[in-house]
Formats: sequence, C-alpha cells, structure tokens
Amino acid sequence: MKKIYLILLALVFLTFSIAPCAFSEVVNGPSRVLSLKDAINVAFLSNKDIQIQEEEIASARANITDAQGKFLPTLDATASYTYYGTMFTIPSAVAPNLKKDIGIFNGYQNDNKLGLSVNETVFNGGANIVNMKQARLGLKIQEQTLRARKFDVEFDTKRLYYGLLFAYETERITKNLLEQAQAHYEDVKNKFDQGTSSRFDVLQSKVQVSKVMPELIKAQNDIDLIKADLKKLLSLKMTEDIGLKDDKLMCSYIEIKEDEFLKEAYATNPQVILKMMGVDMNKWGIEYAKAGYGPFINASFDYMYRSNSVNTIFEYKHTNWNAGASVTIPIFDAFSTKAKVDEAKAKYAQANLEKEDINDQVAVDIKKACLDMKEAKEILDYEKDSIEEAKEALRIANIGYDNGVKTNLDVLDSQVSLSQVERSYVEGIYDYLMARAFLDKTTGRAFYKEENK
Repeated sequence: MKKIYLILLALVFLTFSIAPCAFSEVVNGPSRVLSLKDAINVAFLSNKDIQIQEEEIASARANITDAQGKFLPTLDATASYTYYGTMFTIPSAVAPNLKKDIGIFNGYQNDNKLGLSVNETVFNGGANIVNMKQARLGLKIQEQTLRARKFDVEFDTKRLYYGLLFAYETERITKNLLEQAQAHYEDVKNKFDQGTSSRFDVLQSKVQVSKVMPELIKAQNDIDLIKADLKKLLSLKMTEDIGLKDDKLMCSYIEIKEDEFLKEAYATNPQVILKMMGVDMNKWGIEYAKAGYGPFINASFDYMYRSNSVNTIFEYKHTNWNAGASVTIPIFDAFSTKAKVDEAKAKYAQANLEKEDINDQVAVDIKKACLDMKEAKEILDYEKDSIEEAKEALRIANIGYDNGVKTNLDVLDSQVSLSQVERSYVEGIYDYLMARAFLDKTTGRAFYKEENK
C-alpha cells in the first residue's frame, strides 16, 4: 500500500512539474509571428489565384511549342491489311523483266501495306507565322497577368496587416481611456465619500466608464475579425493564432512627384502593359484573318511496302514511293475571310480604346494616391503637436479638479479629447500607409521584389 502511495505521489509531482511548461507554451504567445514581408511571401505561396495563373503560364509555354511545331513536317507510319474476295491479278510471267512485283501497282488478294508519310505545309497564307507571334505574345500576357494578381494580393495583405496594427492601436488607446476613466471615477468616489465632490460628479464619471467599455469590446472584436481575414488570405487555419513583428503603426514620408509617378505607372503598371499587349495581339489578329486569302502550298512524300505476305514485304520489289506538291488559291469563299478581317479590325479598334481608357484611369489613380498622401501628412503634422497639448490639457484639468478650480466635466472632456486626437493621429498613419500602398500598386512597384533583392 505504501509503495502504491509513493508511485501516485511521484505521478502527481511529475504532472505539476510538467504542466506549467505545457501551459507556458500555450499562453506565451502566438504560434506564428509575421512581418509584412513574411505575410506577403506566405500569401504568394498559398493564394489560389496566383497558383492558377502560374499554370496558365505553363500552358502558354506549351502553346509556343505547339506553334513552333507548325513549321515542321509531320511524319506518320501506316500499316494495314485488306483481304479482297475478288482481285484481278497479272502473272509475273507477263512482265518478267520488271524490277518491281506487278502487285505493287495492282494490288494483292491478301493486301499487306506498311509505309511512312511525310507532309509539310510550306505556306498557308502566313497563318503559322502569325500564330507563332501570338503564342509568344500570349506568354508575355500571362506573365503580366501574374504580376497583376500578385499586386492585388500584395495590396490586400498590406491592407489587412496595417489594418490589424491599426486595430491594436485603437485597442491600446481605448484601454488607456478606460483606465483613465476608471481611475477618475475612483478618485471622484473617494472625494464624494469625503464630502468634497457631488453625487452628480460620481454618476457622471461612472457613466463615462460605461460609455468606454463597449468601445473596448468593439476594438477587441475588430482585432479578431481582421485576424480571421488575414488568416483566410494566407490560407492559415482559423485555430492558429498569429502575431505581428511590428508593434505599432509607423510611416516614413516620400517626396510627391506626380508626373514621375505617372510616367512610372505607364511603364510598369501591369494593367497598362496588358492593354498595350492586347493592342498588339489584336493587330496580329488582323494578319491572321488575312491569311484566309492564301495561297496555300503543301508538299508530301510517301514510301510504302506492299506485298501479299508479310514475310516478303521488305523485299525491294515490293517497295514504292511518291512525292508531290499542291498549290491552292482561294477565288471565292462567300466573303468569309473579309468578314473575319473586318471583325479583327473592330477588335483592334476596341483594344486601342481600352488602352486609352486604362491610361486615363491610371492618371486618376495616381492623382488620388498623391492627394491622399498629402491629406494624411497634413493631418499627421497637425495632430502630432495636438497629442502633447491634449496630454497637458488633461494634466491641468486633473490638477484643477483636485484644487476645485476645474469641474468634473472638464476632466472627462479632456480624457475624450486626448483619446480622439490619438485615434486621429493613428488613423492618419494608416491612411498614409494605405495611400502609399495604393501608389505602389498603381505605379507597378513591387514591395516583394524590393525587399527580396
């Protein structure tokens, strides 16, 4: 009995000695801590749209190989056996000096054939040349489409990453306001107990605490919601907790050069490049349609073994070959080619209009990004000094209330004013960062390339 008691005691000791370690692993922090660079890289690796587009690139490369193959001859091997119930035959004795078996020309009752056939399209109105040009251009289009999707994913990652930092800052500011409100409420209640404060001040201070509490709950819910969106974007499990390496929102200003930004966007924005490539693709489409006017030149060569028995099929007297070429010039195709050319020209004109439209839209987007950055910077410059002033005003209000020269409402207003100024400042940083992210996307500046150099 004593031995069993000692074993149980040892198990209890081990349980309590191991449990704190296991517990510390749970509460020490999130299982994955990400920087902005980490988040973008994870998004690129896991995003389904990017993976689909990478397969489109592989398909475009295969299409180039297919287009190249159109310039090469085709080689086919054929084999057949036919039994004829009735066959007109000519005895070999009729033409004994022929180098070839007479059946090679006339056929056999047991007709065995084995041959090779080579066919080459020498010229088909230029369609193969155009097809090759379009295939190479198609690969470039798919590569630019991949860039465009990466920019979309990058922007969404920045939006959620900065949004989560903004939510953390909002929670911190709200917690500070709640702590100030609770501390002031306790101070007012003590003064009321001492007879130096009114019941109205106590009630007013308590209501202030009640008003702040829902704001804190909402801020905490916003954190959880943005985390869920970020984990969805990164294809992480919802049960997995994540953290950010950055602990606060920070931004550095850049010089605003709208004209240079616009030139950069016209040169590197994937949507602009895609529209330009669309114009080129449709231009080649006109040439492809014109190929229907011909001429079409084909060449062929056949080499055949033919015998009444497979045992003798490879003898020289059972061989034969032929070669030939054909030229086809369309004279009238019921206006089919003309209709295709007209359709291709209309698509070309449409592509030019789409290119002009995207250029105008990019100019608007650059203007918007620059104005948003200017606005955010002005707010930050103004609010930066206001925070210190609001803190000083709160300090004076607290001292004044303690000395009886300030009212309870002055203290509460000062607390709220400080909270509002801090939120406005943090919001200004977030707005500037998002305007900068939008500018990077519009100009075609890839954060992931810059960071991975």
